[in-house]
Amino acid sequence: MSNLSSVDQTTNLHRNNELQLLCFRLEKDKDLYAVNVFKIREVVKYRGDVTVISHEGNSLVEGLITIRELTIPLIDLKKWFYYDANNEFKNLENYGVKREEGEDEVVMICEFSRWTVGVRIYEADRILNKKWTEIEQSSDTGLNTKLVSRTRYFDGSLVQVVDIERMLVDVFPWVEDEKNDQINRVKQIVSDKEVLLADDSLAVVKTMENILNKLGVNYKTFSNGQKLLDYIFGGADISNIGIVITDLEMPEASGFEVMKQMKGDSRTSHIPIVVNSSMSGSSNEDMARSLNADEFISKSDPIQVEDALRRLMVK
Repeated sequence: MSNLSSVDQTTNLHRNNELQLLCFRLEKDKDLYAVNVFKIREVVKYRGDVTVISHEGNSLVEGLITIRELTIPLIDLKKWFYYDANNEFKNLENYGVKREEGEDEVVMICEFSRWTVGVRIYEADRILNKKWTEIEQSSDTGLNTKLVSRTRYFDGSLVQVVDIERMLVDVFPWVEDEKNDQINRVKQIVSDKEVLLADDSLAVVKTMENILNKLGVNYKTFSNGQKLLDYIFGGADISNIGIVITDLEMPEASGFEVMKQMKGDSRTSHIPIVVNSSMSGSSNEDMARSLNADEFISKSDPIQVEDALRRLMVK
């Protein structure tokens, strides 16, 4: 399965406030999980070598695999589900995806936040087409939750959407350390205006809050696009809003819907909108700009956030 999402197809999906989810399982005949197809390059059967780079039982990286001359880290998604950042010495070796002797591995090649990683699953299932209004926020609101939202399969059974950004933070904690170093380099911005932030990933919200706190600006956070729109058009003091920072992929109303409604309303069309997305491909950037986004930044980059706020925030 390759080229899961063409640019034209994805553009049309976003404009119609729709998305496609690839459903998969981590055990035979067990729970269904999903990832947005736009974050998946392909799903492959793999029988090659895994070059082990860590022999520690708590490592989330299985090793390195090579597919079509591309060498990438391999992560066992089921092991990550059992991972607890507060119990870093837990042995995960017995929690991974189990296969019969001689069976091919099934690996999702995921691309997001400028990373390419292989994610081991048990099997890929079908692709679901959904409206964002059919995606519900996950009821689990803990900072370590690994699921951001949920929807229903063709037969009505539950499909849970994985927080793939959270996985990246857990698997490569030094990425966050680098980001924290960057946060320490940003300088305060003096403004009476408010920053509105919408993102369904708690890991991303936490990072963005750290950035905005360091910048010294007032802000409000919303867990999806609909909650942001409800606030803006539900009696908020619009003259106090200096800028909106939004993810693209969110339950109930996507970032594209946020841009469409705000830029299409004379009361809010002047408010700058910054897209903060892990899907940093040029097609996404083109789509965001076609809906009058004022800036597109790669996920939670502190230097880019500071620069956008200094240039664009309503005085």
